[in-house]
Amino acid sequence: MTTVPVILLLSGSLRGGSTNEAVLRTAQAVAPSVPVRTVLYDGLAGLPHFNPDDDADPLPAPVAGLRAAIEEAAGILVCTPEYAGTLPGSFKNLLDWTVGGTEICDKPVGWVNAAAPGRGRGAEATLRTVLGYTGADIVEGACVQLPVGRGVVDGDGLVADTEVRRQLGAVLGLLADRARERAVDGSERV
Repeated sequence: MTTVPVILLLSGSLRGGSTNEAVLRTAQAVAPSVPVRTVLYDGLAGLPHFNPDDDADPLPAPVAGLRAAIEEAAGILVCTPEYAGTLPGSFKNLLDWTVGGTEICDKPVGWVNAAAPGRGRGAEATLRTVLGYTGADIVEGACVQLPVGRGVVDGDGLVADTEVRRQLGAVLGLLADRARERAVDGSERV
């Protein structure tokens, strides 16, 4: 029996009803067909401001929860907006809390840029840089641009567009495949 990989979904947006969260909720909807299990992290707003003095045991409870969620996942999928040409401060704060830990090291990571064509590249570049410091295994094929406007999000907060859903399934599949490869190598859990 093959274990179904768990993919942690990280939204970089605090905005209620954001397109970034809609993309991740849509990924949750298509996940069973991949097959993967997804967990949407919802603690972004509760993380304390990063302070290296606090990056020691015992960690602040929200940080310990974040790191545990990352540790338990076989892979990570990020969807974040761009703000002022880079990552939103709250999401950069989340990432700062991961640099001192080893939970992301060698973990398969991908992202979806839901911005309009030509936008969001600053956030992608910053994300790539910070993930490099964490030692994440960036899965290039799982780093895609899927423009999603607010008008295509339905009343349930999901993207109905079949092509977006297909591509999200493909991204999840790539992350799951890499997680399974790592599990076979014995270097990561599924």
